[in-house]
Amino acid sequence: MDPVTLHDDVVTLAPPTPADVDDITLACQDPEVSAWVTVPRPYRRADAEGFLEHVVGPGWASGRELVWAIRAAGGDGDAPGRLLGMVGLHGVADGSAELGYWVAPWARGRGVVGRAVSLVLDHAFAMRGLDLQRVSWHAYVGNWPSRRVAWRAGFRVEGTVRLEGVQRGVRRDTWVGTLLRDDPRTPAEPWPPEAPDDGAAVRPGP
Repeated sequence: MDPVTLHDDVVTLAPPTPADVDDITLACQDPEVSAWVTVPRPYRRADAEGFLEHVVGPGWASGRELVWAIRAAGGDGDAPGRLLGMVGLHGVADGSAELGYWVAPWARGRGVVGRAVSLVLDHAFAMRGLDLQRVSWHAYVGNWPSRRVAWRAGFRVEGTVRLEGVQRGVRRDTWVGTLLRDDPRTPAEPWPPEAPDDGAAVRPGP
């Protein structure tokens, strides 16, 4: 599958490149990212290089792992700016994929992940050759920022799966949600009253 660029008037999504290695390395060393994302710890530059070489490139080539870097959209002819986060469709097969995303610490609180997720879902359900029927979302229990992004996008939380996820060799309980192609892109249920009032969202990437 050829890489696809997506954009609105605020963000541009395109596959990450070797020029992003330093920013990926820095972002994935952030405690909030490493707490919720399935990345090595400590995260080194070689890990970012390996992510590009072994995940991003082959993923697009096979059409099974579609990863985009999130950037601020360029204005007045300017090129898109610094990497702000990552969003991807993972395990694409048989009309289904899993949505994953994280945001860099220097981009939190700007709403860029929500916009990126909306663009990716539009693409996932409409693109000929992809034409997904459903997209799933998983997050470790307690990752309320990620859940808020999914909730706003219309995902219905189906429940908690005990010890379903594995992070650095440790099994963790996982929230699971789904969004079907014809579902509304608005919250499907009330926001949980037990949720804290938190900010930016993080969830799996490299």
